[in-house]
Amino acid sequence: MILSDRSILNAIETRDIVIEPYDRSCLGTNSYDVHLSKYLACYIDEIIDAKKHNSVNHFEIGDEGIVLTPGKTYLGSTLEYTETRKCVPFLEGKSSVGRLGIDIHATAGKGDVGFCNHWTLEISVSQAVRVYAGMPIGQLIYFMVEGDVEVDYSSKVSAKYNTRTPKPVESMMWKNSF
Repeated sequence: MILSDRSILNAIETRDIVIEPYDRSCLGTNSYDVHLSKYLACYIDEIIDAKKHNSVNHFEIGDEGIVLTPGKTYLGSTLEYTETRKCVPFLEGKSSVGRLGIDIHATAGKGDVGFCNHWTLEISVSQAVRVYAGMPIGQLIYFMVEGDVEVDYSSKVSAKYNTRTPKPVESMMWKNSF
């Protein structure tokens, strides 16, 4: 079941959902709009190795925006810090962003109960496009969880993305055993 605007507001009041900064005008009928932060990152090496820690170069979007080009993986982050305690957040791109040829996530659209951080975006573009810090980039949709969660994400020893940061975080696949 997807939470309605009233249900999202109730969850914000009880702190089951935390959004910082929060702006009531970003609340839709059944979603909350999030914005692109000023932080981006790109992998330094041309070849990314899933078994090693791949370093990234962090940089900021200036007032004039920045042109993203096809064939490159950009890691971005949401301006908003979020927490969820009793529901599963899903991040989807806004249709206006998709119509610009921008994808904001390749595979990581679902969060976990207990996820507490800014969202890292896996941005790719189909043609060159200029983006700006603060522009609407996606929307969070919240699904109710049936039953109690035994161990939420923020309490998991194996959680790889618990360190709070406003900057995008590179893949931590290398921490897995395979």
